[in-house]
Amino acid sequence: MFYLQGSQMLQLLENSLRKHLPESLKAYGTVFHMNKGNPFKLMALVDKWPDFNTVVIRPQEQDMTDDLDHYTNTYLIYSKDPMNCQKFLGSSEVINWKQHLQIQSSQSSLEKVIEHLGAINLGKIKHTQCFLYMVLDTAKKLAPSLVDTKNLVHGSDKPKPINKEVFKFTSLDVTHAALVNSVWHFGGNERSQKFIERCIHTFPSFCIMGPEGIPVSWCLMDHTGELRMAGTLPQYRRQGLIYHISQHQIHTLRNLDIPLYLHVGKSNFTIQRLFAMLDHVLMPCNWNQWNYVPYKAGKE
Repeated sequence: MFYLQGSQMLQLLENSLRKHLPESLKAYGTVFHMNKGNPFKLMALVDKWPDFNTVVIRPQEQDMTDDLDHYTNTYLIYSKDPMNCQKFLGSSEVINWKQHLQIQSSQSSLEKVIEHLGAINLGKIKHTQCFLYMVLDTAKKLAPSLVDTKNLVHGSDKPKPINKEVFKFTSLDVTHAALVNSVWHFGGNERSQKFIERCIHTFPSFCIMGPEGIPVSWCLMDHTGELRMAGTLPQYRRQGLIYHISQHQIHTLRNLDIPLYLHVGKSNFTIQRLFAMLDHVLMPCNWNQWNYVPYKAGKE
């Protein structure tokens, strides 16, 4: 195992991961931001260097003190040999299998190895798989071979312009975390709220402020740089607000020249239509998240 330290090693890792897009997207997006200041203080581990087979990006040990906090205890994985990386991923120095944790990857081929490691460590694995998208400009830059404008699905019937007398574009404050948490599909608890607070504090966030003086629609970025946790208050849905705040987010972040990518549930046809309107590019690989719970862990 090698812990990659210093800007030169991390830049070489980023360059290498870029060659394996889109399967390396979750790891690549995370390392990109590690090379821009590493705001979440993550670390990168590889099985060997420089010709690595598997990379794992994770928080530092001092930040993983809550055994029940799978939002913090998150591992981003890419492997050139996903069928033969079990020894590396099974090491306690790489992944702490005594904790509640989650693994994210753009490689569905890791499924058997992760399931086997979950069984070996006497725990339960829940696999969530979603569609993975790149924003069009990002795809043109990073994966041009996947962009065929003749095959892009362009959405029609785009929402009417926003009423700027009623709705104002602004950013979220950490005090808005509870509101975001209340509608986030993966959230709704104390630990997820703390994670959202950290995301708002660390990365740019965007919202539409409603007439009551509170956010009514919003978009965030998570610790990997992925565009996530978008939501709209129930009473303001079906007005196209999520389209407008997403468009505003993408337009603003585009100027920062960062990779923009996101996922959506396979049954969430509403958001899939939204992504068509925004000309996002569907990747040939999936967004995967494996939630692991050790049977002997304490109860929340």
